[in-house]
Amino acid sequence: MPTISKMKTSHKSLLLALALILIITFVSLDYSNLSNLRLADIGNIFKGLLAPDWSYVWDGSSEDLTHLMLETIAIAFYGTVVGSILCIPFVLLASDAVWGSWTLIPRLGRGLLNLMRSVPALIYGILFVRIVGPGAFAGSLALGVQLIGMLGKLISEELDRADEAPVEAMTAAGASGVQAFQYARLPQVLPLAASHILNHFEINVRSATTLGLVGAGGIGAPIIFALQQRNWSRVSIILLAIIVVVLIIDLLSTQVRKRLK
Repeated sequence: MPTISKMKTSHKSLLLALALILIITFVSLDYSNLSNLRLADIGNIFKGLLAPDWSYVWDGSSEDLTHLMLETIAIAFYGTVVGSILCIPFVLLASDAVWGSWTLIPRLGRGLLNLMRSVPALIYGILFVRIVGPGAFAGSLALGVQLIGMLGKLISEELDRADEAPVEAMTAAGASGVQAFQYARLPQVLPLAASHILNHFEINVRSATTLGLVGAGGIGAPIIFALQQRNWSRVSIILLAIIVVVLIIDLLSTQVRKRLK
């Protein structure tokens, strides 16, 4: 009974803390811009969004929607491949299963991965535009480096959660630690790792659409220009293309993940 009473008290304290945070958040917001809200402007926006600029889909140049969306997908794909390959040593560095009683090394590895994934892709994009120049290559590197931190964390955790029974069975049969890792632990993790990679490819497609804002290629720059010019028809067709591409990739990756299971 005392334990239940303590749990109820802690839950009430947590709810009160959350309520206080919400109140502070709403009170601290600046609502002065609501005075600029006009129903006519909202109507114009929706009117433009409901009339996509179909002429922008293809005009034979390298700056039309088709070319820029293909470039965006290529940035996401290349970044995913780069991140998936380069994350392998970081996965091994951050996994407790690899280092055993040497706990300091995986702690350092996880700290490094946390540092890498805490930096937004847009910041990486700015850095790589300065290093390698503007273009799709800078965007791919930005997505790849951020993906190292994301995949490194997820896959190293999958390694640590793997079933120990097959590993112990191989060790008891005389296999070395490397052999047990290769033939008992790794096969459990590979399908999960592939699923994480596919999932982050979808995420990278969405992230790649914003990297054009800093000169890292893709559809990002045209959509921000269209927003600044209030060209809602152009914004509409770009958003429609992004939605269609993401849905197609989601359907394809879902089928692949089902086969991996």
